Amino acid sequence: MKRAETMDPHPRHATRTTIVAGLCAATLLLGGCTGGEEKPTPRSPAAAAPSAATAAAPAGDLQAAYQKVVKEVLPSVVQITTGRELGSGVVYDAQGHVVTNAHVVGDAREFRVTLATGGSPHTARLVSSYPEQDLAVIKLTDVPQGLRPAAFGDSGRVEVGQIVLAMGNPLGLSSSVTQGIVSAVGRTVSGGREDGGTGATIGNMVQTSAAINPGNSGGALVGLDSKVIGIPTLAAVDPTLGEGPAPGIGFAIPASTVRTIADQIIRSGRVTESGRAALGITGRTVLGEGFAPAGVAVVEVARGGPAQRAGVAAGDVITGLGETDVATMSALAQALAGLRPGDTVPVRYERRGEERTASVTLGEM
Repeated sequence: MKRAETMDPHPRHATRTTIVAGLCAATLLLGGCTGGEEKPTPRSPAAAAPSAATAAAPAGDLQAAYQKVVKEVLPSVVQITTGRELGSGVVYDAQGHVVTNAHVVGDAREFRVTLATGGSPHTARLVSSYPEQDLAVIKLTDVPQGLRPAAFGDSGRVEVGQIVLAMGNPLGLSSSVTQGIVSAVGRTVSGGREDGGTGATIGNMVQTSAAINPGNSGGALVGLDSKVIGIPTLAAVDPTLGEGPAPGIGFAIPASTVRTIADQIIRSGRVTESGRAALGITGRTVLGEGFAPAGVAVVEVARGGPAQRAGVAAGDVITGLGETDVATMSALAQALAGLRPGDTVPVRYERRGEERTASVTLGEM
């Protein structure tokens, strides 16, 4: 499982938690309660409770909606095997391109892909991997008839409380479908590098109440309109459970990011415009008193890059970006993930013990 940290999009109320890769979904529970001292007005038995037919109608409607989504989307979700590793993917187009997570493909170049509709595994080859956003595209070498691409929705319209279904292959249980809701949007999440993780810091992620299981990574998080709103990628770990999964905290890369990266890979064979902000430095975390992280030491600045143009030099120690305090490289990456190329932000840094501030117009990674 892959670890990571999350940061609330509002830096003054930042929180952190450990993350692992893989996403399944949890059961959505609805309930109510009563209170107060007022005595109920007597009613007839017929008025006191709805009939069985009336109570069953809404449940039947929701069940039908779930089944419709499953029927329309599940054939687009595949199982990807690299030899030792197993994950999920989503059919992106009729030419046989499949989008998945970079940490699912790892260092592999060839894969076996099993369709949800069954049959023998198909061979696929890597088109390109983009670990910086934990996304990759592979392509089936022999495109089967009837291959069904998924429809990707507008992740900018995703709302908290929206019902979603997670589809994938958790723990090797192929073509599994579970449910949850959108818990939050706009999260910035950093993945770890343990067990093959990419260490990517990804902004604007969709948080879901889904339960966590390895193997769902690269699958589909789908709304009731049968459109993919995200690619399940990371999930929280609860230290009190012995590093086991924390129920109800999972993260998906938004569909808008998936389309941007996948389209570039398919068109050019690589990512040509990341849309990710950059300072133009190489840095490392430095320790202060008590061996606590105290900032990011600038090891090298890119010639003509944003930092150099603003006067930041090798040897400086960055301690803040905008309103966010920066004590580690991870914190700096998380702060940058919430910004865009072309944004101008104050960068606080120390030079030979003197505190300084530079106004930096960010470049692109």
